[in-house]
Amino acid sequence: MQEFKLYEYAVIRALPKVEREEFFNVGLILFSKKEKYIHADYFLDKEKLKCFFSEENLEDLETNLKSFLNIAKGEKCGGKISILEIPERFRWLNAVRSSCIQTSRPHVGLSKDLDKTFERLFEEMVK
Repeated sequence: MQEFKLYEYAVIRALPKVEREEFFNVGLILFSKKEKYIHADYFLDKEKLKCFFSEENLEDLETNLKSFLNIAKGEKCGGKISILEIPERFRWLNAVRSSCIQTSRPHVGLSKDLDKTFERLFEEMVK
């Protein structure tokens, strides 16, 4: 019998104007401490976002989102944060900040298959 795995996830949000607190869901981070699992990905609907971001700001947004992914994956190019343990990386990525990229508060759940859960949540929340 396959046991359930506890996980946490946060939605990655892009804010065209931070002071207005309007956002678009552009990505997802899913983390399980016990399973030593972290996965992040993003999707940018560039045609829609061009209405709210300049071309230059859209490029900066994508560069910053790639940094998020590098940190989640533990890639050396992600800097000092990326060499931290998985729970610390998740907490850093999910910390409250006032920038053009923010995350939702973390949510918890149970899953038998973390990859499938990530795919389902990504489809529901981002795409």
